[in-house]
Amino acid sequence: MSDIRLAETARVAELDDVDDIAWLAETALAAIADERGGELWTLREARSLPAHDLVRKAVSDASELALVGQLDGVTVGYALARLESLPDGTTLAVIDDLYVLLEGRQVGVGGEIMAMLMQWARDNDCRGIDAAALPGDRHTKNFFESNGLKARAILVHHALTAPSS
Repeated sequence: MSDIRLAETARVAELDDVDDIAWLAETALAAIADERGGELWTLREARSLPAHDLVRKAVSDASELALVGQLDGVTVGYALARLESLPDGTTLAVIDDLYVLLEGRQVGVGGEIMAMLMQWARDNDCRGIDAAALPGDRHTKNFFESNGLKARAILVHHALTAPSS
């Protein structure tokens, strides 16, 4: 049996990618909701669904970046990031979304996406790049750490009431 090498790539998203990215955003949100901290995160921090308008804006707005990650030309991941102006006049790159389907993980798709995000941050003279990981999501935390990101804050929470159904 020969080794088959899949081509993992990342590229800037185009308007034709909006449907794929919106579907991935919905898939990511469903996966996150069941993680520790995910329920409140989806209520407070997550993008509203359907995601088409937000993705269209990210594709078109110069202060945002939308990327797709692909395996042999098939979209299996995405990232959405934005530039945030800080009070001291510097800029921070903020990764709002970065998600890769299971079949695209551990083969380099996320790394390709992250490399493009880092270069975009450098090209925009950002002082740094921020991203979030839920507390129980070791894979995401490890992925970000392997790409040079380190925790700079810990958000804590105490639930006072059970959510009503």
